[in-house]
Amino acid sequence: MTVTVFIRYQIDPFKPAMFEQYARRWLTIIPKCGGDLIGYWMPHEGTNNIAFALISFETLAAYEDYRARLRADQEGMANFGFAEENKFIVAEERTFLRKVTL
Repeated sequence: MTVTVFIRYQIDPFKPAMFEQYARRWLTIIPKCGGDLIGYWMPHEGTNNIAFALISFETLAAYEDYRARLRADQEGMANFGFAEENKFIVAEERTFLRKVTL
């Protein structure tokens, strides 16, 4: 069963460009560490302090393996550091989804 992690970010509305830079860095890091990155999204109109990401894995165990590889990856840790240093992510929520339709 495929598991998709839905990440909802609350971001600083005055630093959207920094979040976009952060998201673009994951384009190579996440696949390298074993995740199937579906993408990152930010609103085009409306609410200006949220963003979303979707990443799929074959199983929850595969997700756990990915998290371990991510913590050992220099580029991944640098990107986490970039977010912490610049404080553009205020909060983050993760929901684990399973597909119910085609």
